[in-house]
Amino acid sequence: MSSGSAEILSAPASTLLRHLSFLRFFLARGMASFAYQMAAVAVGWQIYALAHSAFLLGMVGLVQFLPSAGLVFFAGHVADRYPRKYVVTVCQLVESTTALVLALASFGHWASVPVIFSAVMVMSAARAFENPAMGALLPAVAPEGMLQKGTAMSSGVFQLATILGPALGGFIYALSPAWPYAAMAAGWAGAALCVCGIRLDRPAVAKAPPSLRALFAGVGYVRRNPMILGTISLDLFAVLLGGATALLPVYAKDVLHTGPWGLGVLRGAPAVGALLMTIWLARYPINSKVGMRMFQAVIIFGVGTVVFGLSDSILLSMLALAIMGASDTISVVIRLSLVQLQTPDEMRGRVGAVNFLFVSASNQLGEFESGLTAALFGAVPAVVLGGLGTIAVAMLWIKLFPTLKNVEKLE
Repeated sequence: MSSGSAEILSAPASTLLRHLSFLRFFLARGMASFAYQMAAVAVGWQIYALAHSAFLLGMVGLVQFLPSAGLVFFAGHVADRYPRKYVVTVCQLVESTTALVLALASFGHWASVPVIFSAVMVMSAARAFENPAMGALLPAVAPEGMLQKGTAMSSGVFQLATILGPALGGFIYALSPAWPYAAMAAGWAGAALCVCGIRLDRPAVAKAPPSLRALFAGVGYVRRNPMILGTISLDLFAVLLGGATALLPVYAKDVLHTGPWGLGVLRGAPAVGALLMTIWLARYPINSKVGMRMFQAVIIFGVGTVVFGLSDSILLSMLALAIMGASDTISVVIRLSLVQLQTPDEMRGRVGAVNFLFVSASNQLGEFESGLTAALFGAVPAVVLGGLGTIAVAMLWIKLFPTLKNVEKLE
């Protein structure tokens, strides 16, 4: 390793913020995440207040997933063929406009479950294009040798937004359901301005003409690479079973007997643990046995889910959620770094689209699975069984993907 490379690797993560392109990416990531996390509280509480149905809470996840599943491969191709920052900018402006419509609907008292579901579908369609393009921008704005630190910082600002967004969203929702949506609109608009200002030295544009083969090239690449396949499929099945956060409105109101402020605090608790872990990882990256560390983190996530499911104390519930957030951050940083480092730049949009599809399936179908299971068996059994299932998946994947388990280093 050259002395220059060693200097870069040993540099503190804060030096990344001196790179203007990374700083703009960092700010955009934070504002967009802030808006998205406020949406989770506002939409969840408003639907439960209108319908009092755990099943409809789960349906929010399905409504989010369907546009993602239908558009994701086309979105990945768009991210590889057109300037990624403009793709992201347009998507965030669409999300901002949709949030503004929800704010007006709430102010005017014509918000209903169908109106909210329609808006969620539009925002999910925009996110299907936004996420692959945004993810593919990160290696272009992070200096060489600092991708893991850049990923950790990107995850960190997401977690900070996850703390502030739900907590503030819960408090201002108590004043009026319209205010969280207005704040979301402002957050996405600000993110769009930051992304539009990013300057890239070597913007990636696909050279191959559009074709059906090119459209699905990301699927073939993932299938041929067991390391990437094992990484993103682990996230799919583990989070699919452990999607306890969809039931937080039920836990807040019926188990822990609190209000919108309590829901906001519970939504923010995983991010507190995640932020602390992110600060640690940004300063002390994982330099050995990264594959096994990822599996261990998923197992701890499952244990935390079981503890949360059995808890009837808001303090214990917050602690369990914080542990879940910390362990999930370890998994996310390793997973995103592995996927980016194992993928050539001209394929990052399409591979990122496959990854986004898996993540969407795990989070959003996980919400649907949790809502359906809770409707059939109750919220507590649904969460506990999901946590046990997450542990089982991690143990099985260790056997199925030994190459992934034996990964020693990222960079």
